[in-house]
Amino acid sequence: MDKNGQRRLLGDFIRAHRERTMPPVSTGRRRTPGLRREELAARAGIGTTWCAWIEQGRDVNASPHALARLATALALTRAERAYLFELAGRRDPHAPPDDIVLDAPVSIRVVVRSISQPAYGLDGAWNASCWNPAAERLFVGWLGQGQQKNLLRYMFTTPVARTLVPDWSDRSKRLLAEFRTDYGRRLDDPRASAIVEQLRAESTFFAMAWDAQEVAHREGGLRIFDHPVAGRLSFTQVTFTPADRPDHKLVVLDPAGTADAAPTAGTGRF
Repeated sequence: MDKNGQRRLLGDFIRAHRERTMPPVSTGRRRTPGLRREELAARAGIGTTWCAWIEQGRDVNASPHALARLATALALTRAERAYLFELAGRRDPHAPPDDIVLDAPVSIRVVVRSISQPAYGLDGAWNASCWNPAAERLFVGWLGQGQQKNLLRYMFTTPVARTLVPDWSDRSKRLLAEFRTDYGRRLDDPRASAIVEQLRAESTFFAMAWDAQEVAHREGGLRIFDHPVAGRLSFTQVTFTPADRPDHKLVVLDPAGTADAAPTAGTGRF
């Protein structure tokens, strides 16, 4: 959708919610349902003309804080507020703090425990939030009892990862480029900032890759592993984001055809 269409959607959304928001005190007979524009503007601490222009879909440079006041004045729900900021192309300066949740959402846990192939959940800082036995067997040195659970730390600081992943250099840089995409969306998550600073200090290779400023969407495809017990294994990786918790990811590794001759992580034979 072009910018004009997006601005029209934003204006229609604000007008509809203004008209369904009742004034706190009845002022007698009213021609306009809900709040008048000047009443909404007064509530939000914005100009009435600016309020009219944004409802008309004009090219108005709305600051995040002005939009936040508008959302509060309209008593928007969390979903409605997120939709308003999405239409405006702005980041909510008062994003709810409960976005950072350590436990895996139920939707991911249900899938992970119900399938036999390797599967795990990642939180917003790329810590493993849940996993199944097949994933623990595959990722030697990552998901076992008492081991650290951050995927970036595993890839960049654990020696076994360099032997498990045969194309380690390319895969680790690609992984970091994918993480940077999430990092840019969650700049307020102190855990993500902390892991970056820690790894910059601990790994010269990580620091070099981070400073390269590469950004990529997380993609699936063929993943090859040289497992110390099962030998060479091939999987097709797919990643999903649950609708109820978009800060988490579900990663599933499906045995690929090239690994048919070898035991796979999904069979429980290693």
